[in-house]
Amino acid sequence: MAPGKYDEIYTFMSGGFSGQVAAYGIPSGRLLKVIPVFSQNPENGYGYSEETKPMLNTSHGFVAWDDSHHPELSKTNGEDDGRWLFINGNNTPRIARIDLTTFKTTEIIELPNIGGNHASPFCTENTEYVVGNTRFSQPLDDAANDVPIDSYKKNFKGAVSFVKVDKETGGMKLAFQLIVPAFNYDLAHAGKGPSHDWMFFTCYNTEQANTLLEVNASQRDKDFVMAINWKKAEELIAQG
Repeated sequence: MAPGKYDEIYTFMSGGFSGQVAAYGIPSGRLLKVIPVFSQNPENGYGYSEETKPMLNTSHGFVAWDDSHHPELSKTNGEDDGRWLFINGNNTPRIARIDLTTFKTTEIIELPNIGGNHASPFCTENTEYVVGNTRFSQPLDDAANDVPIDSYKKNFKGAVSFVKVDKETGGMKLAFQLIVPAFNYDLAHAGKGPSHDWMFFTCYNTEQANTLLEVNASQRDKDFVMAINWKKAEELIAQG
């Protein structure tokens, strides 16, 4: 790219254990900005100021780090619309929203009943929802007590979170959760057009192993794809 020329594309890269997002130009490969999200950044005061420090408060206290995965642009008719960027925190677990008019993190939401928010934060065709799904299932009904890990198949469950996104402001609110089998949910993608109503998840450890996962969670030749009709879920919830 010649000096003074703009890149054709911006790409947003998850920072992993840095907890941040990096914006690069393509084809130049120039680093345009590191966007602070889940970790403090002394360079610009993020996570120290009165405006940004509260975003790093969680039910576990002040957590100024995370493992950020899977940047997802907001969508209109299934196409990236450039309004917001969502990024998940795999640790606490959390979903953050970055305003792409300012390249600043404006909101972070924490999800309950989830251990390792990995299948996240993938959004539906018109950004009606972003989803977050557990990577490591947990005992939902008995979380206050010590539950033996060898009772994994009986007592542990996964939880899929559907987070409603305000069409105008982008504000996020947990709408509902679905209890699912205690597998390790990995990635997700929303349907488009004829499959608009559906969200698809990949998973592994359908063996529901709890020890020596490299061996015991690899016994089956194939795992599952989970398909959820979120429009039907909305109907059922509206009916109580």
